[in-house]
Amino acid sequence: MKTVSRSYDSFAQARAAVDAIEKAGIPSSDVSLIANKHVSAENERAEPVSDGATGAGIGGVVGGGVGLLAGLGLLAIPGLGPVVAAGWLVAMAVGAAAGAATGGLMGALIGAGVDEEEAAVLSESVRRGGTLVTVRVPDEEVGRIEGLLSIHRPTDIAARAALWRAEGWTTFDPGAPAYRPSETEIERMRREWRDEGMGKQA
Repeated sequence: MKTVSRSYDSFAQARAAVDAIEKAGIPSSDVSLIANKHVSAENERAEPVSDGATGAGIGGVVGGGVGLLAGLGLLAIPGLGPVVAAGWLVAMAVGAAAGAATGGLMGALIGAGVDEEEAAVLSESVRRGGTLVTVRVPDEEVGRIEGLLSIHRPTDIAARAALWRAEGWTTFDPGAPAYRPSETEIERMRREWRDEGMGKQA
């Protein structure tokens, strides 16, 4: 089995990607979604939780629908704090790395076979408000699943990492404070969401 991960700036993009993956025959048990709670306003049933919350099982179920999305809930991942999440990677991130130097999500991604540098960028993308979709697939299905995930316009993580490094970022820091997007980032997200016809506002 291979692990395929993509980060999305919009929760709606990620949600559509999960729908497509499950309709393509990938079991919900092999799909994960982890979203920064600050973007969960797109999910109308999401409830706010304290930034200081720790541990799992915070808040109620959010989302709706079927498959993986029916199980979305609010919980805390070490190094990220409260997130909207469901799936196999979540259990690894919550349970495996509390106190680990790499942080829960980064450690879980590395444990699932993701390259360390890529895992750092993917983890930072969630910290900065993104939504991560991770899928376990047989080797022969990797190309097909990557194609389906690409339809929904994932973030170019290489370009995004280069931008962050130009601003002084080096790697994912599980001890970093909660991220607050700049006005430029907020405007970029608004523009991208408008371009997708979602009518969503940051």
